[in-house]
Amino acid sequence: MGTIAAVATPAGTGGIGVIRLSGEDAIAIADGVFCSVSGKKLQEIPGYTALFGTIRDGNEILDEAVALVFRAPKSYTGEDVVELSCHGGGYVLSQVLRLLFQKGAEAAGPGEFTKRAFLNGKMDLTKAEAVMRIVSARGSDALRAAVSTLHGALGDRIRMIREKLITASAGLGVWADYPDEDVPEVQSGELLQTLEEAKSALSELIRSFDSGQAITQGVDTVICGKPNVGKSALMNLLTGKERSIVTCVAGTTRDVIEETVLLGNVLLRLSDTAGLHETGDPVEKIGVARAREKLENAALIFAVFDSSRVPDEEDRELIALCRGRRCIAVLNKSDLPPLLTAEDLRADFENIVEISAKSGEGFEKLKTETETLLGTAGVDTSAPMLQNERQFACCQKALAEITQAAQALAGGVTYDAVHINIDSAIDFLSELTGDQVSELVVDKIFSEFCVGK
Repeated sequence: MGTIAAVATPAGTGGIGVIRLSGEDAIAIADGVFCSVSGKKLQEIPGYTALFGTIRDGNEILDEAVALVFRAPKSYTGEDVVELSCHGGGYVLSQVLRLLFQKGAEAAGPGEFTKRAFLNGKMDLTKAEAVMRIVSARGSDALRAAVSTLHGALGDRIRMIREKLITASAGLGVWADYPDEDVPEVQSGELLQTLEEAKSALSELIRSFDSGQAITQGVDTVICGKPNVGKSALMNLLTGKERSIVTCVAGTTRDVIEETVLLGNVLLRLSDTAGLHETGDPVEKIGVARAREKLENAALIFAVFDSSRVPDEEDRELIALCRGRRCIAVLNKSDLPPLLTAEDLRADFENIVEISAKSGEGFEKLKTETETLLGTAGVDTSAPMLQNERQFACCQKALAEITQAAQALAGGVTYDAVHINIDSAIDFLSELTGDQVSELVVDKIFSEFCVGK
């Protein structure tokens, strides 16, 4: 692999901008553009050492910089790495990067530094994927969960399950391959216990997936209801700013307004929609159609009702649309005399919150109800947690193989068939951690990273 370089800090103007190089020639290439005030070359200094100096294109000084050297294998990527900390202007960073390319560096692809760390054995795939979760974390629980995974919580749990299955597989293999040798016969009771323990551990990870995703990735959430019930006021309350226009005129919101907010420990990808009603206005019709589409695809619904009004046909239509969905009925305008109460909706909704979006009364109750409904209340973010659909699918496939093996064993099927299922489960768990994964899967995972990480 060649030596790669990229800006490792966000685009825009800042006090510091970091350019990272990694590869066999990283130090030599950096020496070609960096001149220390002490006269020392980067080649002469040990790892974890920094020098101050200037970046030069021939005799022209482009910038002052600090060069920090990491020597293989004690670096993030496992290769020689140099980080040049320059002033954080977009133009100066682009000029320094261009100069490094002229000296022989190649442009790093998305996630290529972390990909090299994985390929060089510095981390498994669960840890590599946790890096992006740390970068994209929007709350303290999401950050703690990602850091826990980076420190090995998930990878260690998966490897523990896999090692027990490998031991069982090895026992079956020896017993089958050397029938004439004095090899103890596999005890079906012990084998079944191993399979049941693996099933239990994987089932626990799978069960916690949705709540973990709510914390780390967010939940597609739609605010819906008939016109003028307070949907936009609720949107503004949740975002903490005037994101939607609020007036006493029905139909003010004509399109979907989207925002991402943190409610308690849950990340909500919110959509404030046009009021659900019949209208002859062609523009409003488009907004209502989009609202219905959002409602159909939402993972969580905040169904808003005006508690100061008697429910009408449009309210009843909303109730029907929410039936069987993950939904919280929000009774708004609790500061006004009630004509619609929680008891009136109890037959149709399990989760009901009374609020005043105008004053903020009931906001804490909405937060608690949301966390409870999504299963995030009391989640242990230090526990092993599946981070994405790839890991979830690997766990599901491994669980299916183990379940089939246990059923076959209980049904008196020969050990050969059981052995095949166990080995398949091992393969899926190895794919999860990256111990046995195709190049295509690896490329797909790291293509979703940002450049410079």
